[in-house]
Parts: sequence; structure tokens; C-alpha cells
Amino acid sequence: MPTRDLPPFRDLRAFLALLDSRGLLKRIAEPVSTVLDMTEIHARVLHAGGPALLFEKPLLPDGTPSPTPVLVNLFGTVERVALGFGIEPAHLDRLGEELAALRDPTPPDGMKDALAKVPLLKAALSMRPKTVATAPVQERVLTGDAVDLTRIPIQTCWPGEPAPLVTWPDRKSVV
Repeated sequence: MPTRDLPPFRDLRAFLALLDSRGLLKRIAEPVSTVLDMTEIHARVLHAGGPALLFEKPLLPDGTPSPTPVLVNLFGTVERVALGFGIEPAHLDRLGEELAALRDPTPPDGMKDALAKVPLLKAALSMRPKTVATAPVQERVLTGDAVDLTRIPIQTCWPGEPAPLVTWPDRKSVV
């Protein structure tokens, strides 16, 4: 039943490589400020149905470069959502049916039906999170006084905001 069109992504970098190979990722090498500028670019690209954006040299509010890139608009189109699930966009309806079957499974009606549902069981079991011993996120660990949350490249999205937001609200939800 549940099937992938693409091989599983080992990590986010593998997914970005796929998007890059299909022209669905734009790397921005120029420095861009996290204060309003990044959001303005992101909003225009999102509205136009454009690619995911990887800001490779974000500038912090004080104008210093951050060593941490910023990825935005990753799932901004139906095509990228489908690819994230490992399927080609043309098969999105199939995915919906398979997810519905996982949400509300029916008991098998005989041995033949039970065997036909084995892929569904395999798919459900493969969705569990995987634990790894090491990850790229652990390459640089800060502790104690070295921890400075102002060094994280978080966007200030709208003029007059009291502080940067870790998540991006829709403009309609901003009071």
C-alpha cells in the first residue's frame, strides 16, 4: 500500500540536495539581514510560489554575520510537500488515501486481505522516529557563559515587533 517514489532522505541535507537538483532551492550567498530584509524576500518568493531559500550568510541585528544559515519556505508549495513525503507531486492523492487508511484501519477480511495490508503495517512501523548516536547539529556545542541566544539568526518579521520570533505568524494573525 504506502509507497515512496523516492529513496528515503537520510537527513535534511539529502532533501535539500534533491531540491537543489530540481531547481527548487535557491542559495543566497549575499549577506541578508535577519531584521525585516530576510522576511521581505521570503514573503515575495512565497507569494510567487518560488523556491525554498537558503540564506547562507544571515546578518544578525547588530550587523555581524551568523555562522548558522537560515532555511525558509521549505514546504511553501504542494510540490515540495509531496517531495518531502518521498512522492512525486502527481501521486499526492494516493498519499492522502494511504494516510487515511493508516488513521482508520479496517480489520482484514480473510488471509488474502491480511497479506495485502502488510505494506500498510510496514509503513506505520517505519514512521517511528529514529535515534542516532551523533548528528551534525552536535558538531558545535556551547555551554555555560558561551551560550548567547542573541547569536541565533532569528528573523524580525514586521516593523515594530518587540523581539524576533522563532516562528513566523501570518500577517493576519499579528495584532
